Amino acid sequence: MDKLQHGIRRNIVVVGASAGGVEALQALFACMPPDTGASFCVVLHVSPHSPSQLPRILQRVTSMHVTFADDRQEIMPDTIYVATPDRHLLVEGDRLRVTRGPKECRVRPAIDALFRSAALAFGPRAIGVILTGALDDGTAGLWQIKDRQGLAFVQSPEEAQHRSMPDSAIEHVNVDLVGTIQQLGAAIARETTRESPLPVLPAPRMSQEVENDVALEESGMYAGVMGLGKVSNYTCPECHGVLVQIEEGKLVRFRCHTGHAYSFKSLLAEVNDAVDTSLWSTVRAIEERILILKQFAGVAEAAGKMAEASRLRTKANEAEEKCAPLRALVLDADFFALD
Repeated sequence: MDKLQHGIRRNIVVVGASAGGVEALQALFACMPPDTGASFCVVLHVSPHSPSQLPRILQRVTSMHVTFADDRQEIMPDTIYVATPDRHLLVEGDRLRVTRGPKECRVRPAIDALFRSAALAFGPRAIGVILTGALDDGTAGLWQIKDRQGLAFVQSPEEAQHRSMPDSAIEHVNVDLVGTIQQLGAAIARETTRESPLPVLPAPRMSQEVENDVALEESGMYAGVMGLGKVSNYTCPECHGVLVQIEEGKLVRFRCHTGHAYSFKSLLAEVNDAVDTSLWSTVRAIEERILILKQFAGVAEAAGKMAEASRLRTKANEAEEKCAPLRALVLDADFFALD
């Protein structure tokens, strides 16, 4: 992590991807020279319940050393560090941090958490790269890299398998390059092997430090989350705490005092899941009521209580009619669509 006498070398590259990311990451590192002297940190959204094979997959296409990140591991050049499932990957000084801080944008590891830590630790020496993916994790973190004079690269939405993450980054961040994987690889190689002017760097924003502390497993309440913005109209879908609205440039985000963080899209996605679960639960309860009414009617009928059986069957039919619109709603994909 050497600093040149009259400038800087951009030698920390943080890369984020989601849906379609394995292929994009393979293509990116396949076209990268193995001896730029830079260090690479990668977050790919993966299931928290399954082992990741990403280091082994990436090692096939590069002679750089590829490894899972370990907590407090020293950052070495020409090495690719991969986030482990269900753990945030952060950088702190010249070392990695691996934590189980609160989820951000519904995921852990989160791209935003890695990018924010790189912005704080390395400022203009950091390059943030957003690849293919759904929703918009990474946009806020890329904004913070730019805010600290780093570079922001984004895969062309037309090339990405899933364009939502690239589109969001382009919309909200003044990116330095939108390009194909080949163009991104060439730009990373160029920027990591040349001297760049040393910019005047302002002090970090309080919000960046507070949110980084939360990702490092400090309590959001004691870190100062409630001072990051005004109280919003919403509650956290995960823990039901109050959400504070955070505004940065064109970005509007939310975080609760427990620490969970959301963009508008990820908050809507989480609320959609809650609505979906609630509707299915309601449908299930109504259908159980229908089954009970029908069975009760059968018992009444067997006992010769025909009027009672008829009344119960009528109630069951009414319940079926009223349940039909709810079932139609829960099966309506357009109702839950995010785009």
